[in-house]
Amino acid sequence: MKLVPIGIENFKEMIDKNAYYVDKTNLIENVLDEQSVFFTRPRRFGKTLNMSMLYYFFSIKEKENAYLFNGLNISKNKEAIKHQNKYPVIFIFLKDMKNK
Repeated sequence: MKLVPIGIENFKEMIDKNAYYVDKTNLIENVLDEQSVFFTRPRRFGKTLNMSMLYYFFSIKEKENAYLFNGLNISKNKEAIKHQNKYPVIFIFLKDMKNK
């Protein structure tokens, strides 16, 4: 039985735990097609999860986690796969900041 991923914001954790995941990897294609991208969504709409997905896809430090994308939509796009784990990525997480 699959896990319902309430509160899971890390893409790797979600895939490794075999939790339900709505495949949003087509977002990677959109990022590759644009010069700059600005993500705005209301609270609890998956911004952190999507940014985590982008980090695991593009980060040169996450080559051992390439398996996370096996069977997902992006794995069918040969042009996008050429960019997998090829770039230095800075992922700044400000959610837990308490001070102004």
